[in-house]
Amino acid sequence: MKSNEHTKKTINNLITCNARIMSGTPVFKNTRVPIKNLIDYLEAGDSLDEFLEDFPSVSRAQAMQALELAKEMLLTQAYAYSD
Repeated sequence: MKSNEHTKKTINNLITCNARIMSGTPVFKNTRVPIKNLIDYLEAGDSLDEFLEDFPSVSRAQAMQALELAKEMLLTQAYAYSD
């Protein structure tokens, strides 16, 4: 339960989903940069520094926090569904 509360707090501090901002697309809080852009950059082989250079409104701390959250959620799901 504590982990879920921590995850919820982290998400609320990091991500905004608002119909008036990018039609509700999840974005980094206080920006108009979709979270998906970070994943797309890394998936394409671009570095974190390249992403940050192209989206200066996102801080390194925000990007790292998003990646840590993605890792935490992926591992949680992997453990939940493992045999």
